This record gives sequence, C-alpha cells and structure tokens, in this order.
Amino acid sequence: MLQLTPHHRLLLAVNPVDFRKGIDSLIALCQQHLNEDAYSWTIFVFTNKRRIAVKLLVYDGQGFWLCMKRFSQGQLKWWPKADTCTYTLNAQALQVLLTERIRAQVSS
Repeated sequence: MLQLTPHHRLLLAVNPVDFRKGIDSLIALCQQHLNEDAYSWTIFVFTNKRRIAVKLLVYDGQGFWLCMKRFSQGQLKWWPKADTCTYTLNAQALQVLLTERIRAQVSS
C-alpha cells in the first residue's frame, strides 16, 4: 500500500505513456515534455493508453522509486483531458482515482 500525505505534490501526466519505459526514460519525459524537475520530490503519475495500469515515479533524496499497479479488473474511470501536459491533484484524489474503476465487460 502506498502512503500519501497532504504534503506530497502530485502531478498526473495527462497523455498516456508507453509502459515499457523505465526510470531513466520517465525522468527524461518529466524534464523534457512536462517541464518539471524529476528531482523535486514530486510524485509523477502516469497511465497507459488503455488506462488499465498506473506508474508512479518519485525521487526520495537517494534515488528514484518506480511503482506500478496493474488492475486485475476494469480500467481507470477518470483521467484528465489532454488540454494540458499535467494535472495537479492531492493525495486523497489520487486514492479515489486508484480505487474507482470502470468494470471490465464480461461477455456471456
């Protein structure tokens, strides 16, 4: 379980990311495309095109953490529209985002 506090700065990357990207590629994406300092203790949140998984990248002063969650069922119910590169949210909103999903359609 990920513990987030109100002191964390959280930024969602609005556009989907290729989930083959690792830490170095995501750091470059933060700095070159999002115009954010990846070393700023900000938690960066990414999703893939199908919105069935999220990745979180954060620098802790000694190195980077990269966490991934793939949903066993469904996909993210909400993600911001692509009129900006990033979307700021608080820790509580991220928790809600990660728990409320559209259930996968089951064919009979």
